[in-house]
Amino acid sequence: MIATALLMLLALMALAIPVGAALGLLGVALDWKYAFLPLTRALGEVAWNANNEFLLVCLPFFIMLGEILLRSGIAEKMYAGLVKWMSWLPGGLMHANIASCALFAATSGSSVATAATVGTVALPQAKRFGYNERLFLGTLAAGGTLGILIPPSLNMIIYCVLTNTSVPKLYLAGIVPGLVLVGLFMGVVWIGCLVFPQWGGEKTPVSWSERLAVLPDLLPPLGIFLVVVGSIYVGIATATEASALGVAAALGLAAWTKHLSWKMLGECLEGTMKSTGMVMLIIVAAMFLNFVINSIGLTDAMTQAMQGLNLSPAMMLLVVVVFYLVLGCFMETMSMMITTIPIVAPVMFALGFDPIWFGVVIVVLVEAALITPPVGLNLFVVQNLRKGGTLNDVIAGTSPFVVALMVLLLLLALFPGLAMWLPTTVVGGQ
Repeated sequence: MIATALLMLLALMALAIPVGAALGLLGVALDWKYAFLPLTRALGEVAWNANNEFLLVCLPFFIMLGEILLRSGIAEKMYAGLVKWMSWLPGGLMHANIASCALFAATSGSSVATAATVGTVALPQAKRFGYNERLFLGTLAAGGTLGILIPPSLNMIIYCVLTNTSVPKLYLAGIVPGLVLVGLFMGVVWIGCLVFPQWGGEKTPVSWSERLAVLPDLLPPLGIFLVVVGSIYVGIATATEASALGVAAALGLAAWTKHLSWKMLGECLEGTMKSTGMVMLIIVAAMFLNFVINSIGLTDAMTQAMQGLNLSPAMMLLVVVVFYLVLGCFMETMSMMITTIPIVAPVMFALGFDPIWFGVVIVVLVEAALITPPVGLNLFVVQNLRKGGTLNDVIAGTSPFVVALMVLLLLLALFPGLAMWLPTTVVGGQ
């Protein structure tokens, strides 16, 4: 049964069928082959329950928050400001790419939105200043993954829904690893430009007066981060209410910068509806698939197979890491999380792994899936922004950053406090 399900999933993905449709078709096929009664009759209730989850209301709000920041010009000003502050480093603009992704990640919960927003602003500068194109592309694709590790994060919310984990604690747990990952990404650029100075492009002299003049352009993203995350920890808003507050703050900033218009609002709403529709289709299809595999006993079979390995917690963690790295090469990240976490998480929790810590590990593994071929979504986002060249350029430029992600996983395994110190200190707990 397990082999049949995996082969069918790989076949559907190989046919380039959209992810939501592929998961739904797999559920129908497994129902037809193994179920003792037609499970498709429960599809309506499964879809209702999936869409009726209160916490998921924040998904369209966070998507819209990113749309407003992109279309109001705030992201462009933020990038220009960071360029002036990062220009002295080896590979100046590439450091600005990563820093911009980190700052934008603090306002947007989407990796794709982060890569697309910063990439749109940054890509024209690569050839103009003579940067190594592959590494430059890599900073955008890898930097975009910070959107799901630094809170707020859509993927963290999905994890919390699936495992009944605290959103505030997981958000806090992602901050320190996110900052460490920013440092690792910048270290990759630094080392590359020190070994191959020609990769670093043309340096542009910037005076301190120019740097100080652009400081106000860096404040809006930080302000929205404080509104969204701060309102949660001060206790005046839930995660869903905080996402709505973030949209209100972004609209206020757009009005203050005189970019708010009916046309801009229409474009933001259209983009939000398209992205939300895609995400919710994947969620409904994956929930139906989970319902089917639970009903036919596949979940129990896979859980028993994992437990039957009789591995130590450390070895089981290694198995899970390899499993997600391989699966991430073939599956879209959201659907990968929804279909696997209900199976993997209970096994890992039973072995003594903390749900908050394991949530951070899962998000880091999902980040790796976003930039590993052939289905790495951020690779395609950056390639589409180029309007030329081949996908191999983006893959080659991103490879060193995959190594940096593996280093972060090792650090999390050796020093769990990287993730657990902040939530334990601020919120308390075991």
